[in-house]
Amino acid sequence: MINKEQILLAFYGDDFTGSTDALEFICRAGAKAILFIEPPTAARLQAYPDLNVFGIAGKTRSLAPPEMEKILLNAFEQIRSIGIKHVHYKVCSTFDSSPETGSIGIAIDCGATIFNNKIIPVLGGTPSLSRYCVFGNLFAGLGTLDNGNIYRLDRHPSMSKHPVTPAHESDLRLHLGNQTNKKMGLIDILDLKKPVGEMNAKDQDAEVILIDALYDEQLLNVGEWIDQQQQGIEPLFSVGSSGIEMALGKYWNATGLLQPVSEWPSPGKATPLLVVSGSCSPVTEAQITWANEHGFTEIILDTTMLDNNVAGNKVQEQINELLQQQKDVIVHTGYKQLQQLSSEKLGNTLGMIVKNAAAMQLIKRVVIAGGDSSSYAARAMNIEAVEIITPLVPGAPLCQAISSNKFINGLEVNFKGGQVGGENYFQILKDGRL
Repeated sequence: MINKEQILLAFYGDDFTGSTDALEFICRAGAKAILFIEPPTAARLQAYPDLNVFGIAGKTRSLAPPEMEKILLNAFEQIRSIGIKHVHYKVCSTFDSSPETGSIGIAIDCGATIFNNKIIPVLGGTPSLSRYCVFGNLFAGLGTLDNGNIYRLDRHPSMSKHPVTPAHESDLRLHLGNQTNKKMGLIDILDLKKPVGEMNAKDQDAEVILIDALYDEQLLNVGEWIDQQQQGIEPLFSVGSSGIEMALGKYWNATGLLQPVSEWPSPGKATPLLVVSGSCSPVTEAQITWANEHGFTEIILDTTMLDNNVAGNKVQEQINELLQQQKDVIVHTGYKQLQQLSSEKLGNTLGMIVKNAAAMQLIKRVVIAGGDSSSYAARAMNIEAVEIITPLVPGAPLCQAISSNKFINGLEVNFKGGQVGGENYFQILKDGRL
């Protein structure tokens, strides 16, 4: 039987890849966690009596404000009714959003409507993923593996050219200020040197407080500060990347509330590996190029034929035939075509490719790349929830699917954001080890 004191945190992810990222880091901290596709009822949670944390893999990153508002108000109200200490709206570590698409400001406004908080913390940096927030400005590496090159977000080679939400502003206060009328404050990099009790925004009237983060070790104090903001029975609503899970996890480890996990099972090799990609990131493009040069077979979908059942069946037959021959397959649409394709249509197509291959019992492991399309792909596959198997590359754990579809239930799935991983990423997921 789950009690209110047992559930420490619920997070709502704006896409599937980012949601598994948050799942990974809270599980590393020692939480027992499940990631659901839809907000669970209290009755559904009773099936998981040891649960400390649950997440919801949403799709709001690709939606317009009216759709976001309808979904989030309902989801937050349901989460609040369960009784939880912390509620986190999980966004991409590069804060992908605009006033028209995936507005983080709308999420902040919805959280303020449902949760009676004096302030809403927003954690800006995730140092372990090469995301650094200094004096309110966000800097990021290219990918999550440190190659020595860090860029201001509005000059980032990938994020400044994102096809849907290009980054035009690195100051997150200004970026979010274009999406909400809430007054912004800042706990800056110098404030983080103070004792936790003295870490306060200079603007006492701030409704939203952005928190810098440059070094991983700073997250312990950040986690303590965030935890202290939660008082009484009202959940504390916060916004940010998986840095929130890292910060709270570090603090709960320090207090003994959770015990960190240092050893994980080895999943072993998976042959053949199926990769489906809706990512237009140059990081993913480099990974596909590397894989093609190391034995993977590439299938490029013609996006103009996605609504043609005959053409789709022929492509599926080609993919299945390659998998039957034990060949590793990467399915994607190329990079120019992606600019004119909806995330929903692409995600549904990629999800159906996986679902059909699984029904033929041709795969035990699949990689789904691309944040915007991943949420639709997961739903097309009939995934209802996932549990972590093991972390392989930071920010993209290998998970096991939970589904009423017997061919999907138990399938090993990896959801990869566009900026995640090094060139040999797909080989790592095939081998099941670094």
